[in-house]
Amino acid sequence: MEPHAPSYYAASANPSPERAALSGDLSVDLVVVGGGFTGLSAALHAAEAGYSVVLLEAHRIGWGASGRNGGQMIPGMRWGAEDLVKSFGRDRAARLISLANSAGHLVKKRIERHAIACDLRQGHFQAAAKPRHLEAMRRELELLQDLLAYEGASIIEPGDLGKVVASPIYHGGLYDTNGGHLHPLNYALGLARAAEAAGVQIFEGSAATGVVHGSPVRVATAAGSVTARFAVLACDAFMGTLVPDLAAMTMPVANYNVATVPLGEAAAKALIPSGAAVADSKFVLNYYRLSADNRLIFGGGEKYSPRPPRDVAGFVRPYLEQVFPQLKGVQIDHAWGGLVGVTFNRLPQFGRIGNSFYAHGWSGHGVLLTTLAGDLIAQAMRGHAERFDLFASLPRKPFPGGPWLRHPLYVAGMLYYAMRDRL
Repeated sequence: MEPHAPSYYAASANPSPERAALSGDLSVDLVVVGGGFTGLSAALHAAEAGYSVVLLEAHRIGWGASGRNGGQMIPGMRWGAEDLVKSFGRDRAARLISLANSAGHLVKKRIERHAIACDLRQGHFQAAAKPRHLEAMRRELELLQDLLAYEGASIIEPGDLGKVVASPIYHGGLYDTNGGHLHPLNYALGLARAAEAAGVQIFEGSAATGVVHGSPVRVATAAGSVTARFAVLACDAFMGTLVPDLAAMTMPVANYNVATVPLGEAAAKALIPSGAAVADSKFVLNYYRLSADNRLIFGGGEKYSPRPPRDVAGFVRPYLEQVFPQLKGVQIDHAWGGLVGVTFNRLPQFGRIGNSFYAHGWSGHGVLLTTLAGDLIAQAMRGHAERFDLFASLPRKPFPGGPWLRHPLYVAGMLYYAMRDRL
């Protein structure tokens, strides 16, 4: 069984058992394909509602993006309130924003209820890379307050930036107490422990090799199969050939992260006095936060080839040192990468094929929305699909170019936006 990729998260993971692979045939109420946040949340919520559940993971729990991401709990979706109102009108936009923002409370409740040790911290800061970005943030916050009486967020003026993050390259930003950050792999492992306590059977090293949609649904693996009333396809960037039509709706995009040596409490607090997770406002963004042991965990850079850089630390370092010149030459202890699922319009995609539900394409906002997705799927299985259908009604479009040209066309688009970041 392939272990977790080497990373700071794998090195600091809580103990977790290695689970057996599926062998033989099972029949249950629900089969979940994918052991990341979405699949684990769906399995847990369904089991708590009284369903018998089997979860199949191709590798280890949290092996994909759920165990390798930046750990940033970013409120909302990739589209801001202004874009949502322009596209869908005030009422529908308000309902979408309210539903998306409920995810933060749900994640915090799960962590508290199951005593998940995942270094949860409060606060998210979007740093304005340009003065005009700060003005856009002012409009965004005013609209959120108008639509929802939104609380807990404030504009940080340029003169007060040092109270949040000690970087010379920003022009203020938006601080939101509704966001935060956590150790993502430990959160996934905690959800798995809670799911098993609720009765979920989890099989690792059990890649789904085929799915037959119908009533019932049948999912096959190399050594067995699961027949169920319902299925959840929670594969995101790893849908592959399992359901080609769904795979065409997302683009697997590589992200790279590093973790420095422990900096010491004083030096770490001097970098990010607020203790918040930070992401800048560029399209090709940098994002970073402090770990519980006072390391800087930093992600960033532009990489358009599907091949990872030979030296991940060397690739990320220039972006880290641009944000924090005071860390020039800092030792990097861990460097890793992974794939995230991005949709053409950067909105998440919810839907169903018969009795098979899916939710994917988080486009950088997956730490919170995935847990909510599992809850909404379990509710839809029980006949309460209104909130699931609200997300399922979002517009979608496959990446142009088909299987051969979709990546080159995506690269061309990213290069365009990267150029705009520099203007």
